[in-house]
Amino acid sequence: MRTQNLWVFLGSAPVKLQYRQSPLCTRDGVLSNRNPGPLGFHSCYTEMAENTVTVTVAYGSTKHSITVTGLDGNEPILKDLSDALVQVTGVPMPAQKLIFKGKSLKEMEESLSSFGIKQGCKLMMIGKRNSPEEESELKKLKDIEKSVEQTAKKLEKVDGELTGLKNGFLAKDLQAEALGRLDQRVKVASEQFMKILEQVDSMTLPENFGDCRMKKKGLVKTVQGFLAQCDKIEAGILDHLAKIQSKNLALADS
Repeated sequence: MRTQNLWVFLGSAPVKLQYRQSPLCTRDGVLSNRNPGPLGFHSCYTEMAENTVTVTVAYGSTKHSITVTGLDGNEPILKDLSDALVQVTGVPMPAQKLIFKGKSLKEMEESLSSFGIKQGCKLMMIGKRNSPEEESELKKLKDIEKSVEQTAKKLEKVDGELTGLKNGFLAKDLQAEALGRLDQRVKVASEQFMKILEQVDSMTLPENFGDCRMKKKGLVKTVQGFLAQCDKIEAGILDHLAKIQSKNLALADS
């Protein structure tokens, strides 16, 4: 069964339709000639529209047309709209106050439809952009966040390799050496996380840099979590190494 895409416009919003055509779509042994539907498809097609909504958001004297598409085929949520407004207006998410029909919207994980927001609706946003000084500090924190993500990926790879060793994916006589290399890589990751933590702790932020202070607090918590994970993985390496050495001694004594 073949799947094809077709873009159409509903109002001003682009919507992608996916449809599947069966090569044996027949009626009474003949290819169906029944009347097509409103978009020109026969009833033997399955139509699936992406969840895309276009709304107008007033911020100050400016009106922004925002198109939001839900992730993984899901309905767009309030956070999707808020993320889009960060890019368009420069107002950070914590500083945004979104208002629809006189009500302040706060539940970021709720779908837009749950608030009654649909195609063409109008909302209002109140919020203050960060100062250039705060934006500069925020960029530093975002760069540090990227370093955390890169180091975390290395740690995840070590954890996966350790699981493989425990499951016997390497000859027993080679495991001790492999565990030693893994232990070294964990120590390197731990040192990198410690340096990152020191770098974040050394940043002095004014009280009014609310977005930066929140980002800094989140980074510290994240890095501390990865340091705890390093300790856990290192303990797992030492435990597995001790088991191997114990088995080797038992074989030597027998």
